[in-house]
Amino acid sequence: MKKCRWFAGKAREIVDCSIDESLKFGDAWIGIVVVTYKEGDKEYYQLPLSFQNDVPNDLPEQGLVAALPEGYLIDAMYTDQFRRDLYERMYNSEDTSEADSSLVFRKGKGLDDQDQPGQIPSRVLPVDSSNSAMLFGDRYFFKLYRKLFQETNPEVELVEFITENSSFRQIPAFCGSITWQREGVPDITLGMMQRKVDAKKDNWSTTGEYIDEFMHGVPLEVFSIKENLFEQVALLGRRTAEMHLALYAPDAGKEFAPEPFTDEYRQFLLKRITHLLDTRFNLLNDRFDQLPPDTQEMATRFRDSRKLIEEFAQGILTRPLGSLRIRIHGDYHLGQVLSSDNDFIIIDFEGEPEASITDRKVKHSPLKDVSGMLRSYHYAVSSKLFDGTDTQTIDPQRLQKITSRWYNLMKSTYFEAYLETFGWPHPLFKSRAEVNYLMLYYLLEKAVYELGYELSYRPDWVKIPLKGIVDVVREIEMLSGQ
Repeated sequence: MKKCRWFAGKAREIVDCSIDESLKFGDAWIGIVVVTYKEGDKEYYQLPLSFQNDVPNDLPEQGLVAALPEGYLIDAMYTDQFRRDLYERMYNSEDTSEADSSLVFRKGKGLDDQDQPGQIPSRVLPVDSSNSAMLFGDRYFFKLYRKLFQETNPEVELVEFITENSSFRQIPAFCGSITWQREGVPDITLGMMQRKVDAKKDNWSTTGEYIDEFMHGVPLEVFSIKENLFEQVALLGRRTAEMHLALYAPDAGKEFAPEPFTDEYRQFLLKRITHLLDTRFNLLNDRFDQLPPDTQEMATRFRDSRKLIEEFAQGILTRPLGSLRIRIHGDYHLGQVLSSDNDFIIIDFEGEPEASITDRKVKHSPLKDVSGMLRSYHYAVSSKLFDGTDTQTIDPQRLQKITSRWYNLMKSTYFEAYLETFGWPHPLFKSRAEVNYLMLYYLLEKAVYELGYELSYRPDWVKIPLKGIVDVVREIEMLSGQ
């Protein structure tokens, strides 16, 4: 398992690694591997297993599990038979049961009836990520979840809900899923099939190309943005709103029905941001002397505003809020949007990587997704201008003004298109005053979250989240009359 990119425990000391459950699947088995570490919680992984007399010629190193006297034990994903069984059972919604557990296959709208089993070739994709991927007929993308969690995967829930219950088509359509079900315990998602998307770039790369062109004019004191970029940003604002409208389902069951800002949720928000602030302030104090002078200036502004920020955060407990909360993307940024046929496809609904599965399913204002995308635009222009060879001789303060001007234009373009798509008023947003307040709250939370990563791994980029924090502090000061 240590040879596999999807194994997350490489840096931890392993005490024991064993197959906890073995689920019969055709000629293969799906092994549920439990890994125990010297410190911290156990982890569970999915490892399909197949016994073969010979090693397939194209088997990668990580595909060989064990060489036995009688033959070879390999990762079954690399066998044609396993993939054929997988597709056939998905197509037919054919469940398998054994003792007190079942493998439940659910077919979605995205899987065409004409693509019958036996006619669809398949292959394993050389994807080096936290999951494994297979392609069926160059039309269907299957994601095999390797690390397992003790409940259903939020990505499958969201993609299935949008595909099956709305007309929104700017996601890879849900084609099916596999769930391991047992009596008396939560279901566990093992895999999901979606429509394959033909897209060569994500929107981080596309936006970066626009910024590269913009940067060429900066040393010449030319501020020039192509009109097409505004059109693209506005379109993304509309698509984001349409995604949230697809997730706004007043008549849905408990998992998807909108909810108010309850006391429990307000406490959840406050606990999260308080923890983030405490850890970031401590980390900033430890690294302060290592920061460049212009970054130290913003860091000082942040530290001096601690009381103001904490009072603002506390306000979430008592401020009257009539807006509603829904399930959201949860990890929304430019890299999660693919450029395809002059439009956008939104991907990866798994949620914030560092959050627990339970926390990823918490309902938020959709403005939390909006804040994530706006922070991504800020990162896109800041990273290009601060690291670009064309701008190295330009005064840092002037660069900061240029990035702020570019970002504010994108922010207003995106946000106006987003709100226009909803129409006004809308039950998700009680008033424009509430929208402004919640945007400040989520932008602050996101920038503080980012600060921890940059302090730990990219000190030269600390100024980017700090600028986002300082901008929110200015807005808070204006609201409070300071």
